[in-house]
Amino acid sequence: MLKRTGDLQLIKELNKSIILDIIRKNGPISRAEIAKKINISPTTVTSAVSDLIRDSLVVEGGTGESSGGRKPILVQLNPDICFLIGVAIDASKITIAELNLNAKVTRKEVHSLEENVDLDLSTELIEIIEHFFKKCKNLQDCLGISITIQGIVDSEKGIVAYNPKLKIHDLPLKNAIEEAFNIPTYIDNDTNGSLLAEKGFGMYQQSKNLIYVTIGDGVGASMLVNDSIFRGYHGGAGEFGHTTIDYEGATCNCGNVGCLENYVSWHAIYSRIVSDIKAGKKSLLVEEVNGHLSNITPDLFRKAIYDGDVLANSILDDVAFYLGTGLVNLIHLFNPERIILGGDLAFENPQLIKKVNDHISRFALQTHTHNLEVLPSSFGNDSEVVGSASLLLHELFHFTLK
Repeated sequence: MLKRTGDLQLIKELNKSIILDIIRKNGPISRAEIAKKINISPTTVTSAVSDLIRDSLVVEGGTGESSGGRKPILVQLNPDICFLIGVAIDASKITIAELNLNAKVTRKEVHSLEENVDLDLSTELIEIIEHFFKKCKNLQDCLGISITIQGIVDSEKGIVAYNPKLKIHDLPLKNAIEEAFNIPTYIDNDTNGSLLAEKGFGMYQQSKNLIYVTIGDGVGASMLVNDSIFRGYHGGAGEFGHTTIDYEGATCNCGNVGCLENYVSWHAIYSRIVSDIKAGKKSLLVEEVNGHLSNITPDLFRKAIYDGDVLANSILDDVAFYLGTGLVNLIHLFNPERIILGGDLAFENPQLIKKVNDHISRFALQTHTHNLEVLPSSFGNDSEVVGSASLLLHELFHFTLK
């Protein structure tokens, strides 16, 4: 049996996190309203709010409507009292940002990674964070560092178990960062972070069964099942990009053949663009980069789609077909309320979203598509770092608890 004092302290801290989340979502709000919303005693709320005010996480301001006595004093979150660092790592870049308690990005940097170069990720990341910290006003106000990365991650141990693109096996990244900076550090798979961001701060907070799919340098998925992230036995659930769609396809960097990622990731799209142009097909992209095909980016690809480029739209049709096929399988397995598309290729790409929705309407079971819709991320170009920050903010607010 747990010690009674331990039980009470745990309950107190949990209540405080839940109350802080209620204030974040509903403030300015009175203490009495908080007690009604979560059905706990006014005394407990008053005590928790006093602690939060003492810690400067919450401030008083304004008065509410009176129900007969004195007007209640309202409380609200103080989002800029401290900050956190969000770091998003993919195969081509490290994005680092400073965010407040509302997951608002106040400063952001992007650092490119050289392709096909052996990377000492811990050392590289420590140098980037050190440089970023030099512009922070007061490191005493830093709540922590949140890191998301593609691949299989053991979030409890803070280990990147497997990332084939960066050639990582069993990297204790959390320990390396905490030893370097003596700041609490959180780490998880990138799509898990993005899903937490949607659940805590995005437009889909009420959904209890969500799938977040990211398409960029890689392709991954995260599943919210009955309000909990489904991680799998070793934390490897959601390797959507490594589901096989063609046993006679090209070899993937994971060692398998015909992986979905080989058909819908930016690497696959870029390779197709270059090969088609070199084969004589016309494209507005050639003019955009003055013939320097290595300068073609996802942004330019999306622009070419919007401008009606025949080659870009032909490739988009194929991407939507393969992605839609994969999503139909996820729909039949998990029966979600919503599917959210994020990543470089989904950002500001309504044509892709529409084509995927059309594919799902045609091929998925009608019982599974009633009221189902594929939708864009809530956070646009900041979705990666907001996802990273949400690892820490989830611990602070316990926002998946109902």
